[in-house]
Amino acid sequence: MSETLLRPYSPDDVERLRGSVRIEHTLARLGAERLRTLLAEREWVAALGAMTGGQAVQMVKAGLEAIYLSGWQVAADANLVGGTYPDQSLYPANSGPALARRISNALLRADQINHGEGNGETYWLAPIVADAEAGFGGPLNAFEIMKAYIEAGAAAVHFEDQLSSEKKCGHLGGKVLVPTSQFLRTLVAARLAADVLDVPTLIVARTDALSASLLTTDVDEADRELCTGERTPEGFFRVRDGLDAAIARGLAYAPYADLVWCETSTPDLNEAEAFAAAIHEHHPGKLLAYNCSPSFNWRGHLSEEQIAGFQRDLARMGYRFQFITLAGFHALNLSMFELASGYREDAMSAYVTLQEREFALEDEGYTATRHQREVGAGYFDQVMQAVSGGASSTLALTGSTEEQQFDQERSAA
Repeated sequence: MSETLLRPYSPDDVERLRGSVRIEHTLARLGAERLRTLLAEREWVAALGAMTGGQAVQMVKAGLEAIYLSGWQVAADANLVGGTYPDQSLYPANSGPALARRISNALLRADQINHGEGNGETYWLAPIVADAEAGFGGPLNAFEIMKAYIEAGAAAVHFEDQLSSEKKCGHLGGKVLVPTSQFLRTLVAARLAADVLDVPTLIVARTDALSASLLTTDVDEADRELCTGERTPEGFFRVRDGLDAAIARGLAYAPYADLVWCETSTPDLNEAEAFAAAIHEHHPGKLLAYNCSPSFNWRGHLSEEQIAGFQRDLARMGYRFQFITLAGFHALNLSMFELASGYREDAMSAYVTLQEREFALEDEGYTATRHQREVGAGYFDQVMQAVSGGASSTLALTGSTEEQQFDQERSAA
């Protein structure tokens, strides 16, 4: 963030496109400003991918300062169709912003609950870094999805340089790149959207050139050196993938993005260092992002010592935002499979084991054991008391099973 980002449009363009009514996007502004502060002050900012609002709340409660919103997870189990998809942009484009809004609302409720109880220790509105995939189309689509994410409260949005109609997860085959100049228009469109909405949203530019061997067209001079001359049955151009290709694209994107991300195939520190050094040679201090992906077999590549120090090593190279994209998907599925397996074999004993684990974690700040309070029953009791002048006889928590049994548990502890 030490260099001035390129904007090939004028302040007059921005003002003309704003319209006469100025809408304040408070959550997005707070998130963007806080994320910029965290990136400047922290050794690195760590985040996990959340699939639900509740997961995001638990992440913040456990001490994480940012939330990642993964398009893969939206495709898998958090889209507006209610379907299960691979990470190929097959779901409605507004599904990601809908999840961002759900996460924002969950964090706001957690803030309201705790504020109402006089607990102001936790900053609940953790910045959301959201996945806009390949923009779901051309520059106009990127402009619109950027606006939608800002309206939903996202602090940062990332775009990747794939062809949106052939988009694949970075760890799948068959990825098709768009020309460098075309992706720059995507980044410019996203920046214009943020400027029109007057929010300092961060833009993360991701390149998949490390493992993408197809290109839509060789129209861009910047890409021709990597073209092999071969064509596919679909008419795509075959290109040489690899680190040099990723570096070339990262350098092209850096002037337009707050952070640059090279999607990798393995957790390779030498590769990460080479990419970072090449970017910083021309753009000193440019912030980088790194996907600590669940697609990697971590112990198959690194020792325990290397795993333990991996993120600190990355931070020293300038990778300031580091995230585990599919953490929510894996945590949700593993925990439910373990509970269901135990429940099948041991009936209620399996659930009681889970509950006892919840009780044990309360000393570390876990509160979801008391699920009625967790979702706001006490908050709405306060609303009812305010409405009734303190004379309501229908308060939800008073006389509840939770109050009678779980508060006793805490007293006994």
